[in-house]
Amino acid sequence: MTTRHTTYLALGTNLGDRPRNLAAALQALPPLVSVTAESAIYETPPWGYADQPAFLNMAVKAETELPPQELLAHLKQIEASLGREKTFANGPRLIDLDILFYDNLVLESPPLVIPHPRLHERAFVLLPLADLNPELVHPKLGWFVWEMLLQCDITGIKLFSQEHKENP
Repeated sequence: MTTRHTTYLALGTNLGDRPRNLAAALQALPPLVSVTAESAIYETPPWGYADQPAFLNMAVKAETELPPQELLAHLKQIEASLGREKTFANGPRLIDLDILFYDNLVLESPPLVIPHPRLHERAFVLLPLADLNPELVHPKLGWFVWEMLLQCDITGIKLFSQEHKENP
């Protein structure tokens, strides 16, 4: 019998038709990853490297039978198939898919670290995650998502209106 795992994923984009990039990533997840809930989409200022366009960020709750390393490989394959090209850390990207949580797993096996190592300091990740489950507990830090979010600066983050979609 195969075990189903609950995972939370972050999706981000700041190049091209951003809403379409998110939609294409969501459509590419199944059948290996079944999305059970989607957050709202947020427009967020760039983080780490400021001289780039604003991002659209969201999170999803999903189920998968894939082990963590295979899930990562699946996400990287989706990024590549959608046209993501490697640039530099925190640089512009067509699509970015990250594993935030995978059950209550704590894993530190490069290149994969679960929970995501910097999620507790990133409002652009925590705000969408709070849409899905504000009571979710970080298995390493012991903090609720809402507690981590309270410690972050949410300046400049706004709900993305569907009226502003680029080329719907």
